[in-house]
Parts: sequence; structure tokens; C-alpha cells
Amino acid sequence: MNLHEYQAKELFEEYDLPVSRRGIISEKDQIQEALESINFSNGCVAKVQAHTGGRGKVGGVKLCKTIEDVQQFVDQWLGKRIKTIQTDENGLPVNVISVEELTDVDKELYLSLVIDRGAKCVSIILSEAGGMNIEEVAEKTPEKILKAELNSNFKISSDQISLFARNLAFNKTQESEFKHIVENCCKIFKDKDLSLLEINPLVITRAGALHCLDAKLNIDENALFRQEQIAEKRDASQEDSREFEAKQNDLSYVALDGNIGCMVNGAGLAMGTMDTIKLYDGEPANFLDVGGTATKERVSSAFKLILSDKNVKGILINIFGGIVRCDLIAEGIIEAIKEINVEIPIVVRLQGNQSNLGKRLLNESGLNVIGEDSLQLAAKKIVDLVK
Repeated sequence: MNLHEYQAKELFEEYDLPVSRRGIISEKDQIQEALESINFSNGCVAKVQAHTGGRGKVGGVKLCKTIEDVQQFVDQWLGKRIKTIQTDENGLPVNVISVEELTDVDKELYLSLVIDRGAKCVSIILSEAGGMNIEEVAEKTPEKILKAELNSNFKISSDQISLFARNLAFNKTQESEFKHIVENCCKIFKDKDLSLLEINPLVITRAGALHCLDAKLNIDENALFRQEQIAEKRDASQEDSREFEAKQNDLSYVALDGNIGCMVNGAGLAMGTMDTIKLYDGEPANFLDVGGTATKERVSSAFKLILSDKNVKGILINIFGGIVRCDLIAEGIIEAIKEINVEIPIVVRLQGNQSNLGKRLLNESGLNVIGEDSLQLAAKKIVDLVK
């Protein structure tokens, strides 16, 4: 789960991290109130709040000197959609705009904490090249990337912090501020079950102070049950509507660009099913795992979810009955087809627990469902049918 920048900065404030004062605008009549909450004497920075990077490159971040500038920015963006290199062609809705006090920047740095699967720990990454795409920095100038691993208590040694500080030529005051920022970032990462914390840029002001000019936080979805206050901040408008609906129904769903809908139980089997579709020159429209304990209701919800994608021209259902019973899967399929007017081909492969009963239910339903016993035949059949 992602947070908006302004939400991440609210969390930073709870941990005494230096961020700019800001006002929030979600309605056009809130402009005056938002500007009164900050020091607007020299202007402000207006920022579109959306779950995407590259906002500044498409006009989503603007220096505003007057109230009229802010009004124009709000009129341009609020209630509209923003498209960047990180979004699809539809972009993301803009429901909130923040206005922040100006910061007199001398130098931009990069700081992040991320789950490092290779090192099997949380790593801290730092660079003197802030305000840029860190992947590009790592590729072109890897010598500018500094990295260290946190220990099992999500802490970093004072010696390592001092080493970072020397590499970045911090003075004693800046080193103390840096230590405070890093240690509290580590606390946030642990306390809030984060998978990513990124400050890009972390700046040195002309007065010599360190300041978090940007903030990006990703929260582990599997830990939201113990992060209720953060879960309440979720902005469903920033997510694929189908993926959000899937989460509400305890389904694992990822939208793809193909035209063959997939419904499978088990992530490994789902990956194998998509690979087999690709083997026969087909294109999967989604990853959808109904889980090892799929119920009739969950299967019905999954079926409707697949059919909500207008690009889907056919559906392949591949179920291996272990814990889950194939007859319950079949009942869910029948219920969904009867409820929705389905005019596209459906190929079903059922194997395992109560598969014979499941196949019989499908055969006796009178519905236009094609059954196959092998995954290869099922995949080839649905690919041929959607051509």
C-alpha cells in the first residue's frame, strides 16, 4: 500500500523529521485556508498528490508566487488526471493538492531504506546525486551510491553513520542531524511495517540544515491488519479498481495487457498457467489466484472480476483440487455465468479433489463451457478460440 506524499510527511512529523509546513486542498474553496496555514510571503510550491513519480516533468509541481498562480494550478489539476512515464495512458485522478513553504536548497541528496532480498535484510541507500532517478544514477555513476545493511533490530551503527557523513563531507552539526534522521527513519520502517522509505531529495539548505523535501512510503500489505490507522489513509482511487476489488474479496489479482482471463488456485500454478498460454502464443489478461481455500462465493467474485476487463476475449480456468473441492469451484463458475451474460469462450481444467463431480456439474449445466483434462490442451484450446 502506498501513501501520498503529504500523508508520508505527516508520519515524518510524528517522528520529528524535518519537513516543510504544508496546506492541503481537496476543494477549490480551500485555497485561502491552505495558504494561511503556511508562510506564503515568498510564495509556495504546489504539488499534485498522486501515486506516481515524474509529476514535475508534466507540470504537476509548480513554484507559485501569487494566490493567482495557486488558483491557476488548482484549476488546472484538481479533479483532473495526471499522466506520467509511470502511469498508464489513463493516468491517475488528482483529488488533493498540497502547497508547501519554500525551501532554500543548496544541495540535493538521496536517502532510502528498502527490503534487500539479496542480502536478506533492510538496506540503507544514500547518494550525493539526489532529485534524480536512483536507478539511473546506479547504472551510470555507481560510485555515487553508498549502501549499508541494518541489523536484525533495524538499527545502523554510529560508525557507519559517521562513515556516510565523511563521504558526504558533512560538518559536525550536519552529522548530528543526519544521525537523527537516519535513526528515526529506521524506527518508522520497523514500527510501520514498511517495504520502502524514500526521501528524494534529502536537501542541505543554504543555512546548512538537512531537510526532507520529499517523502515516499510503501507499507507491506500483509501487515495492514496491525496498521489500522495507516490502512485508513488508503486512497483506492489511485489503484486499479479491479485490483482493489480483488483485495476486498481476498483475491490475489494483477491486471495485465492480454486478452485471456485466467483463474487459478495457487500462485505457482497461476504462473505456470500463464507461461503455458504464452507458449501457445496467447497473452494472459491477468494473474488471479483464488487461493488454496477457495469458496464458491470467492470463485464467483473472481469470475465477475475477470469479466469486468473489456479486453478479455476468453477465459481459462485451471484448478487443482487439494484442500479446495472442484465441485465448489464448478458451482461458483455456474453461478457467475448465470448471473452475467457471458458471450466469450470458457475453457476449464479441473483436477484433484472431487474433480469428476465438478466436471459433471459443468457438463450438466447446459452452459457453453469446454472441459479439458490437461493444461496444455486447455491453453491451446483457449488461445485458438480467441484468435
